[in-house]
Amino acid sequence: MASVDFRGNNLLGISWVDSGWVPILNPGNVLDYFSERSNPFYDRTCNNEVVKMQRLTLEHLNQMVGVEYILLHAQEPILYIIRKQQRQSQTQVIPLADYYIIAGVVYQAPDLGTVISSRALSAVHGIQSAFDEAMSYCRYHPSKGYWWHFKDHEERDARARPKSKKKEEPSSLFQRHRVDTLLLDLRSKFPPTFYQPKPGEKPIPVEVKKEPEPPTETVKQEEREPATKSSAPAPPSKPPPEKRARLQ
Repeated sequence: MASVDFRGNNLLGISWVDSGWVPILNPGNVLDYFSERSNPFYDRTCNNEVVKMQRLTLEHLNQMVGVEYILLHAQEPILYIIRKQQRQSQTQVIPLADYYIIAGVVYQAPDLGTVISSRALSAVHGIQSAFDEAMSYCRYHPSKGYWWHFKDHEERDARARPKSKKKEEPSSLFQRHRVDTLLLDLRSKFPPTFYQPKPGEKPIPVEVKKEPEPPTETVKQEEREPATKSSAPAPPSKPPPEKRARLQ
C-alpha cells in the first residue's frame, strides 16, 4: 500500500489495514505488521525502527530511551492491543497512546478527554433538540398569553367536532320526469337481451320479436309504361282568341 501523510489530521477518525497480512497475523509478527511504512499510526523515529535496522531483538528496547511500541494484549486470532509509550529508564515509562487491531484493521483508541467530550457533545445536542421541539409547541396571543399546543390536542379537537354531513338537495319534478323519459327512450331503442328473475339466478335470454316487413308489390312492366307516359307533362294549351269590337 502507498504511504499517505496524515499529519495534522485527527487519527481517531481513520483506520488502516493491509489485506496481505490478515491471514497470517499472530503475536510474533503483529509488531512487524504495525511497523509497515503505509501505516499512518506508526512513528518511524521510534526505537523499534532502530532495533529493526540493526537487526536486534525487542529485548534491547528496555536499554534504550525514547518512543517505543509494545504488544500490550493479544487475543488470537482477532484482537491485538499495541501501546505507544515514552521510555525514560528501564523501569519508568509514560503511556502515550493505545492502538487496537480487530480482524487486521488498525484503530487508535480514544483518550479519556476525547470520550468525555464526545459524550458531552451528544448530550448537549439531545438537550438542544428537545428544547427546539418544545418551543415549536409554544403559542402566544396578546389576549390569551402563552399556552402549549400539542398534536394530541389537535386530534382531540378533531374528534370533539361533530362531523357536518353535506345536505343532499332533492331533485325537482321536472328533473325526475325528464330522466324517466330518457330511460324509456333508451329502453325502446336498446331492449334488454337478458333478464334475471331473481338475484343470484342465471340470466335468461329474451326473444326479440321482429316486426314483419310489408310485402313488396310486383308491378307489371306493361302497367309501369302508361304510368310513366301519363306522368309526362302535357303541352301548354293555346289561349282563346281575343274578341274584337264590330264597326258599324
